[in-house]
Amino acid sequence: MCLGLTVSSTTALAAPKADLWPYWQAHQTNSTQQVDHQRWQLLLDRYLIVAPQQTRFRYSAVTDDDKYTLSRYLRDMAKIDPRQLNRREQFAYWVNLYNAQTVQLILAHYPVSSITKIGGFFSFGPWNEKLLTINGQSLSLNDIEHRILRPIWREPRIHYVVNCASLGCPDLLPRAFTATNTDTLLEQAAKRFINSDKGVKIDGDRVHLSSIYDWYGQDFGTQRELQQHLNRYRTGAPITLQQISYDYDWQLNDAQ
Repeated sequence: MCLGLTVSSTTALAAPKADLWPYWQAHQTNSTQQVDHQRWQLLLDRYLIVAPQQTRFRYSAVTDDDKYTLSRYLRDMAKIDPRQLNRREQFAYWVNLYNAQTVQLILAHYPVSSITKIGGFFSFGPWNEKLLTINGQSLSLNDIEHRILRPIWREPRIHYVVNCASLGCPDLLPRAFTATNTDTLLEQAAKRFINSDKGVKIDGDRVHLSSIYDWYGQDFGTQRELQQHLNRYRTGAPITLQQISYDYDWQLNDAQ
């Protein structure tokens, strides 16, 4: 999940709706083209720190050579027309592109306390900025998540694998997505987040949920359907969603 939230006059946060950009809906079912994500994997191997409850990224440690590696990866991705890929390659392409672009954005503004501090004076974060050009089309991070990934795949676990560089966000995964590991990583990401305190925390009769489940409630269905979704992945006794509160930590997922 990454949010791309907007701030209303009453300071309430509103998540964008899934709104298909038809241009990107095309795909080639029989395509055998494979996208190389090794440069992105190299950055994950070197700078991502995985701990039981949280992964953090060592932004301050990234060398100039590896910043170039990341830029080269993003340039390579921009040369690809994802509409010529099959659906599985497309999914991996868009998720990795989103996460790599987010890391590059943080590196370009580092040190910064939160991704929400990046962007125009009146904006809540950088999600609406046109940061990428793919096949001649200018795209923002919001475009990738809310106009491509969510409306095409209609998969709630997407929120567990696009990362907004914040402690409250589902963790940036240590493996780059590929056409062959996507199902496994989606399952791992859902289980990891839902069994972390930032995803679901029990306090007596009250259940503290990530604000993701509030902002994107439409993607998870009714309260009963959300309860079933959470219990599918939780270890231990099933939970009942009766008294609910929501929380989210926007602090940067930085590791010194």
